[in-house]
Amino acid sequence: MTNQPETFAFDGADAPVSVFLAPDVVRVDPEVPLRDLADKLVAAEVGALVVGRGDAIDGIVSERDVVRAFSQQGDDTSVTAADLASRKLIWCAPDATVGDVAATMMEHYVRHVLIGDPGDLRGIVSARDLLGALLS
Repeated sequence: MTNQPETFAFDGADAPVSVFLAPDVVRVDPEVPLRDLADKLVAAEVGALVVGRGDAIDGIVSERDVVRAFSQQGDDTSVTAADLASRKLIWCAPDATVGDVAATMMEHYVRHVLIGDPGDLRGIVSARDLLGALLS
């Protein structure tokens, strides 16, 4: 018997996205200011934050949104998560495959897809997550 870690036989694009889905979605309230959004992204080591109160989801703010806001408005303390949040939320079912999620990203020109449904957020998948899954 060895102490080798358990391995997973990956099925590529046909693997269910739930296999590598991180269930911890980082959320922020709509009034969180720009500087705090940047700090939260760095501290959590994520590329997107879900905006809303409690279980409500008002939108999503990506690191790209934050960088663009800093570029255009500097460190303006009046800019909040609600101001930057994209309301275009794209969802996939938890049983979707890696290929399904990748196709959805391409179809909607987004880099983050929410997994679940508006009443039951299970996780978030980024384009980077998909690349990692496909290359593993």
